[in-house]
Amino acid sequence: MKNTFQDLMRAATRLTREGHLGDATRAIQRALSGAGPAAHDAPAQADGASSDDAQNATQNPTTRTTTRTTTRTSPSTTPHDPSMVLDGCVFEVAEPAPRSVSPEAARSEVAQAMMGEPAVISPADPSPARPRPAHQVPDGPTPIGEGDFRSGTHTHATLTRSYKLYVPPGAAGRALPLVVMLHGCTQDPDDFAAGTAMNERAREQGFFVLYPAQSQSANAQRCWNWFKHNHQQRGSGEPALIADMTRTLLEKHGIDPRRVYVAGLSAGGAMAAIMAAAYPDIFAAVGVHSGLPGGSATNLAEALGVMKSGTAGSGLGGRPGKATAAALQSSTVPTIVFHGDNDQTVHPRNGEQVIASAIAGATAARSAAGDASRPSARVEQGAVDQGRRYTRSTHVGDDGKPVAEHWLVHGAGHAWSGGHASGSYTDAKGPDATREMLRFFFEHPLDVRH
Repeated sequence: MKNTFQDLMRAATRLTREGHLGDATRAIQRALSGAGPAAHDAPAQADGASSDDAQNATQNPTTRTTTRTTTRTSPSTTPHDPSMVLDGCVFEVAEPAPRSVSPEAARSEVAQAMMGEPAVISPADPSPARPRPAHQVPDGPTPIGEGDFRSGTHTHATLTRSYKLYVPPGAAGRALPLVVMLHGCTQDPDDFAAGTAMNERAREQGFFVLYPAQSQSANAQRCWNWFKHNHQQRGSGEPALIADMTRTLLEKHGIDPRRVYVAGLSAGGAMAAIMAAAYPDIFAAVGVHSGLPGGSATNLAEALGVMKSGTAGSGLGGRPGKATAAALQSSTVPTIVFHGDNDQTVHPRNGEQVIASAIAGATAARSAAGDASRPSARVEQGAVDQGRRYTRSTHVGDDGKPVAEHWLVHGAGHAWSGGHASGSYTDAKGPDATREMLRFFFEHPLDVRH
């Protein structure tokens, strides 16, 4: 039995490398159900057809492995497919620079993510997007220059999650803002804080930063469960837990309730979009980096499909699912999006959909207030000195306030733009997403949103 399971998992690894996502998914499902290998996914074979719906695997969402190609080609020539399913998880794949990882190291990294086997990573790999080991930080207050980084846990209903809270210097007695940061798959609060440098900005500008931590018991790769219907609504699942955690810390630390914001990367970005739509009374603005719009998937197969295509309800193998474009959760919360146009893990069209949902929500809110105007778009081109080019589209209401801002970073993959190499999934060559999100956030206190 054990040998059959390992054979199936190795076959799934190979099929994924060769671009046969459908056959890889079926091999994993057979392994989990205890069935034997089919002829076409036996270790010595390589070919296969598209998969059926994988929604019944289990119900954990996006995670990421550590290798991928930087271009898309036909299945016969693509060394690594950008996503796959294992134990009910969608595996997201980071994007190293070309030539940085040998085929042997790439295969080893995939094996590590899939089966827990040791990975061999070339020390010459310069990729800013390659995941690094999670930071080991002792419990309790940890000094970071001035201010401290505190650990805690929070329980709401049946869910309990740990968190880290950065408290800036001189916070006592001051009603400061709060930014809630939702990490991506395989990350943790320390890693996410290091990569985004959000605590450094908080120390400089004077605001709190809350990093809720997803648990491995809730998701094997610590992904927020963004695509499950019971984690997409107000008062339910992880959104309810994060909202209650936020409210509790607001009261405990005397945080300014008018200046509370939420941002996230990848699966965390998708959850941030859900939080904004579900709790516009808490969050004054939202930042979605390399994420997806709320309601874009209702099961595992749709999650895979929308990640690859950017089209809501596109299931695994192109089969339609329950989610549709009409199901996208529009939000009245001002929204800023960062997305790389070379993101092979979460299609850039998802960023466009997040912006479209924000514009739709803002338009509907204005219409309900008797204002029939739609936001107007202003587009500008720019470039980072010795870095990446970008297109910035700002959608402004007739009151002159931006309701949505979209940064498309040219040539960037699935990584935090302008991030620091001490954290995982970062791209130092891009515009500084942390600074730009903060600028956008602080332009939007809660009570002057419209």
